[in-house]
Amino acid sequence: MKIGFVGTGVMGKGMIGQLLAGNFEVCIHTRTKAKAEALIEAGAQWCEDLETLTDKSDTIITIVGYPSDVEDVYFGENGLLSFARPGMYLIDMTTSTPALAEKIAAAANEKQVKALDAPVSGGDVGAREGKLSIMIGGEKSAFEAVKPLFEAMGTNIVYQGNAGAGQHTKMCNQIAIASNMLGVAEAIAYAEKSGLSPESVLKSITTGAAGSWSLSNLAPRIINGDFAPGFYIKHFVKDLRIAIEEADRMGLELPGLKLSESIYERLIELGYEDNGTQAIYNYYK
Repeated sequence: MKIGFVGTGVMGKGMIGQLLAGNFEVCIHTRTKAKAEALIEAGAQWCEDLETLTDKSDTIITIVGYPSDVEDVYFGENGLLSFARPGMYLIDMTTSTPALAEKIAAAANEKQVKALDAPVSGGDVGAREGKLSIMIGGEKSAFEAVKPLFEAMGTNIVYQGNAGAGQHTKMCNQIAIASNMLGVAEAIAYAEKSGLSPESVLKSITTGAAGSWSLSNLAPRIINGDFAPGFYIKHFVKDLRIAIEEADRMGLELPGLKLSESIYERLIELGYEDNGTQAIYNYYK
C-alpha cells in the first residue's frame, strides 16, 4: 500500500513518522516544502502537487487546518477528487464538519473511490508516539481495508458508523475537553492563590476522581510556563465553533461548551492563538 499524505503540521509530522517507522512507503505534500524537510530526510518522498501525489498513491491521508482547507484539498481546482482513481481510499483526519465528510464520501463514491472521516485525539505526544485515538466514519469495509494504517498511528481505533460519524464523535471529544480545560486551569490558579505547591497538588489529584489526560499532560506544562502548541488554540476554537453549530442545529443547549469557547475567543483577542490549549491559564492570570 503506497500512502500519500497531505499536511505536515504538528500532528501530521508525528503521524507520518509513525507510518515511516512501520515501513510504509509515504509520499507527502504540503504548501510549504521547508516544513517537510525533516520528513524527507527520514525517508518520505516529496510531491510537488496533488496530481503527482495521487498518481503515486493507493491511499491518501489528509490532515490540514480548517474545513475550508479540506474543501480546497478535495474539491478545489486540481484537488484530490479531480485525480482519484477507482479503488483508491481517501482518509480525511482533519477535525472538520460532519456535513463536509458526508459530501466527500458521496463525491468519492461517484468515482468508485472510498472515503473515510477519521479525526484523531491525543495531541502532539500521541502523534509522535503512535498512541492516537482515532474515530472513524464511512463504509465498514473501507475501514477494515485500511485498518493497518490506523494501527500504525494509534492505539484506540474505533469504527463509529457511516460517513460523518467520525466527525460527530470528535465533537464529543472536544466538548469533553472544553470544560475540562477550564477545570484544569482553575485548579492550578486556585492552588497558587492558596499558597500550595501546584506540583504537590497534582500528585494528589491526577490519580483520583479528578484525573484526566489534560490534567496529567497539560497541567505540568502550565506549571512550567510551557505554552508551546501540542494543539493550537486557533484550531481548538474552530472545533468548538463546529460543535456549537451542530448542537444548535440539533436543538441541544451546551452551556459549558459555550463558556469555554468564549474564553478561548478572548485568548485569541489577546494574541494567544498560536499557543497550545493549556495557555487558557493566562486568562486567569
